[in-house]
Amino acid sequence: MDGSGWEDVYKILKKDGYSVSVVQNATISLADDVAVTKRVLAKQRLPVILVGHSYGGVVITEAGTDPKVAGLVYIAAFAPDAGESVAALIKDPAPGAPVPPILPPQDGYLFLDAAKFRESFAADVAAEKAAFMADSQVPWGVEALSGSITKPAWKTKPSWYLVATDDKMIPPPAQRLMSQRAGSTVVEAQGSHAIYVSKPEAVAALITKAANGVKSTAK
Repeated sequence: MDGSGWEDVYKILKKDGYSVSVVQNATISLADDVAVTKRVLAKQRLPVILVGHSYGGVVITEAGTDPKVAGLVYIAAFAPDAGESVAALIKDPAPGAPVPPILPPQDGYLFLDAAKFRESFAADVAAEKAAFMADSQVPWGVEALSGSITKPAWKTKPSWYLVATDDKMIPPPAQRLMSQRAGSTVVEAQGSHAIYVSKPEAVAALITKAANGVKSTAK
């Protein structure tokens, strides 16, 4: 999805006095998305908490080594290690794990089946909004899917992770394994993969917790 889905989280954080920028990832390739993220980072005057959802977790893992980044927040996201990509992390799903309704590639891009979108991606989002999300999908490049990490930022930066317990895109057990491996501070909340849309308060609360944690460490 594009950055507009973060509007409610954005409003909460802005109301609390935070400076917030939303990166618009084209999701054509990991290298492009990291470059876009670093352009936004270059404009920041204060230390940054870098937040990523789903594939965005891969982007912040690679871009988060930037010296302006003070901490990472993963929201139902992939948190790969060096040499790993989304393709590597999803190639051997656990028995019984839900299978995301990803359609066969078209011209090098992936989409979720719109008819199954709400059930798999946004089950706790209002039907009308979920339908809009399904019909406004950003094409996901196969090249982005295979983009691998060089230096995982979570090895040198503190991280926080929100596990969405009703997620049918990235199974919660996989989220827990990745967050434990990264040494993240973990919280869990009942919600779908689109928890940043359905439970913006929970997402904003974790971002605030990360910001406060970084401030405490800096003192």
